[in-house]
Amino acid sequence: MSMASFDQSLPMILHRALDAVMPEFRELFASHNLTDQQWRVLRVLWEAKKVTSAELSARTLLPAPSLVGIIDRLENKGLVSRLRSVDDRRITFVVATEAGRALQDRLVPHAEDIHERLRASVSEAEWRGMENTLGKIAAHMNEEPSTRKTG
Repeated sequence: MSMASFDQSLPMILHRALDAVMPEFRELFASHNLTDQQWRVLRVLWEAKKVTSAELSARTLLPAPSLVGIIDRLENKGLVSRLRSVDDRRITFVVATEAGRALQDRLVPHAEDIHERLRASVSEAEWRGMENTLGKIAAHMNEEPSTRKTG
């Protein structure tokens, strides 16, 4: 088996797809004074109500050290707040504020429109196949190398 050409390598295919998909989303985020990373944090909070920083890091794929600054900036904008656990004072939850939830109402419909246009570019079966295939690749690559199955 020979190595794929540079242009046909999976990393380059993924980069091209991301470069094609993200500009419209980034324009939407910027119009609401948000970065991609801030959007990811807010999306998780809108779905989960409150999460620990560790859980937020895992779900958003943002490293914990970077997440601290992102949460600080969102907190300064009044969109999130930190709440210390009453059961374990070592645990801090991050939650969307009322202003953060109001932003959800303004922003999500536009993001959904972009997402629906993306989905319309392929068939439903192709979309599900892409999700399935990329999910399998990610799961496989997240396995310990010694336990990875080939083929």
